[in-house]
Amino acid sequence: QVRLVESGGGLVQDGGSLRLSCAASGRTFSSNRMGWFRQAPGKEREFVAGISWSGGTYYADSVKGRFAISRDSAKTTLYLQMHSLKPEDTAVYYCAGSSLFSGDYFRIETYNDWGQGTQVTVSS
Repeated sequence: QVRLVESGGGLVQDGGSLRLSCAASGRTFSSNRMGWFRQAPGKEREFVAGISWSGGTYYADSVKGRFAISRDSAKTTLYLQMHSLKPEDTAVYYCAGSSLFSGDYFRIETYNDWGQGTQVTVSS
């Protein structure tokens, strides 16, 4: 099992930037693909970005061009760089890991390990 711990959330003004980190421990070699999801109050958890073992990246249309997902060379830390933040980006952001080599990145069911989440609040 992989333990995932997010950090870097906080309060930022409209148009600001934040970088989220997700530290992985345990059987990290089992995380073939990783992703970021978010959940706003009263809404379902939604896909934000995903990254494959080889570094291929995938984004939700709502964040494309503003967010960037990356992972370190040891594949133990996942990042989400967020620029041009908007109030509608306010949510709890979750890091997720998947041992699968197939499955859609945007589907929650693809991922079997989840962090506890970190709050991002964008003020207008």
